Amino acid sequence: MPKLGMEPIRRKALISATIDAIHAKGMARLTMNDIARRAGVSAGLAHHYFGAKDQLLLATMRTLLADLGEEIQTRLAASTIPQDRVRAIIRGNFSTCQFRPEVVSAWLAFYDAAQHDHEARRLLRVYTRRLQSNLVHALQEITDRATAERLGETTAALIDGVWIRRSLASGDPDTESAIALVESAVFGALGMSVA
Repeated sequence: MPKLGMEPIRRKALISATIDAIHAKGMARLTMNDIARRAGVSAGLAHHYFGAKDQLLLATMRTLLADLGEEIQTRLAASTIPQDRVRAIIRGNFSTCQFRPEVVSAWLAFYDAAQHDHEARRLLRVYTRRLQSNLVHALQEITDRATAERLGETTAALIDGVWIRRSLASGDPDTESAIALVESAVFGALGMSVA
């Protein structure tokens, strides 16, 4: 008989174990047994909650996307000027909860899954549209709509590209230099100083 109230705790443990297991073994070699063992639950329970490994990856990515959204919203709420809103979006994408080796591995597995899995591709589109929309909204307070849209797309591409390149470099990801690179490009394109 399952214990009442344990499902959310076990789901969270399985998602956390998925992140760690992907980093340790890679998605291709990973099994539900590996994940369940890391989470301290049976493989049957992992299958019961999530079905197959692909569904668990999607649930993990939904969690990471929700965490990213909360991080950015918290930073936006604390922003008082338009430049700070742009910075909030950039810095949220390089926050500690997202820009650590284990999470990087999960994101890379997600990008790979989006190439052939319809639901993963849909989630990736949600992420990219939200990032673009947030950037354009913030940039419109600084420049005209057409420039905001063009620079929003450029900034989103820079965030994703720098994020991937820096995350795959040797050693721990260097958050501050990654942020500085993106901010320098964005504010330079606007003819503004980064300060």
